[in-house]
Amino acid sequence: MAQRNATRGARAQPLAGVAEDQQVHPFDHDLRAEVRRELAGFLQTKRNEAAQIDPQFVAAVDSLSDFVLGPGKRLRPTFAWWGWRGAGGSPDDPQARAVLRAVSSLELIQACALVHDDLIDHSTTRRGAPTMHVDFAAQHRAAGWLGAPERFGAATAILLGDIALAWADDMLRSSDLWPEQLGRAHVVWQAMRTEVLAGQYLDVITQASGDESPETALRIDRYKTAAYTVERPLHLGAAIAGADSALVHAYRRFGADIGVAFQLRDDLLGMFGDPRVTGKPAGDDLREGKRTLLLAYGLRAADEKRQTGAADLLRGAIGNPQVDENTVTEVRELLIELGAVAEVERRITTLTSSALRSLRAAELAEPAGARLAELAAQATRRVR
Repeated sequence: MAQRNATRGARAQPLAGVAEDQQVHPFDHDLRAEVRRELAGFLQTKRNEAAQIDPQFVAAVDSLSDFVLGPGKRLRPTFAWWGWRGAGGSPDDPQARAVLRAVSSLELIQACALVHDDLIDHSTTRRGAPTMHVDFAAQHRAAGWLGAPERFGAATAILLGDIALAWADDMLRSSDLWPEQLGRAHVVWQAMRTEVLAGQYLDVITQASGDESPETALRIDRYKTAAYTVERPLHLGAAIAGADSALVHAYRRFGADIGVAFQLRDDLLGMFGDPRVTGKPAGDDLREGKRTLLLAYGLRAADEKRQTGAADLLRGAIGNPQVDENTVTEVRELLIELGAVAEVERRITTLTSSALRSLRAAELAEPAGARLAELAAQATRRVR
């Protein structure tokens, strides 16, 4: 396990919780840029391999690369990096670059999840741009190719999502981690892959069955979002560092709580957020039939208060792609009146408080504790 020591290196702006006279390593200072740099190098190598197959495949790889390297919070590599740092990892360690490369591979898992999720949900925009399947359908249509453009777009999105998942494994395995580090990491990696796919399946089957229970919504949030966004990335960083079971337990409790709170905030933004900020039309989750905790609370409150009209409006809007802006506005107002919004906000506050207690109880190498607390605030208090 890496020794717990203070960060050293190039002078940069201090992180939150770091004294002005401390020096901050570039990896810590601008981690997002470092992750992007690692991804760019890896994807260029893969592009060179694709060029040996066919130029048309290169064009598809370029679309995937543009998606991966585009705007993004890089949350998953960030949590994994600080999980490693909190377990004693130092940016001055000779293995730091290998660790950075390993955790950067999480962005390819994220790319796979987003591309497939957009296709499953029939989403048309992501980050303010056409989703992958929509973009490739448009290319098919513009070229006048044979067959249905929508089927071509869907097929391409499936394949590119699969490529992203396969390349995530490649990037982790080629990261130059030591064999014992890679072995510990792979146990966590395998669990994370299964959990995110299980969460996606639970989401699909819940939409199909019409399950309205808050418990089911929370289970989906745990496995579809929390596990691979915060909990397992932290666990991955801890595993690479060789952390003990007590720290892993604390990380997982913190990660599960913050990950769910992150998704609940995302649900609120999906209903009330400004599309110019979120990059997706407000009300999309409603039209797609997402059985969020927000809607589950609204339906439960309407049934308990015997507000039949309110319940009928909600049930009629969930999963209805023809819902217009006036109906979305009615649903918003109803969710506020029924107390569903306030209940979700309370749940976010409770989860965040519980997560921070777990974090404070852990013995972390600083500045990881302060940075993780800051990340928790960023994840759960996003503006609309």
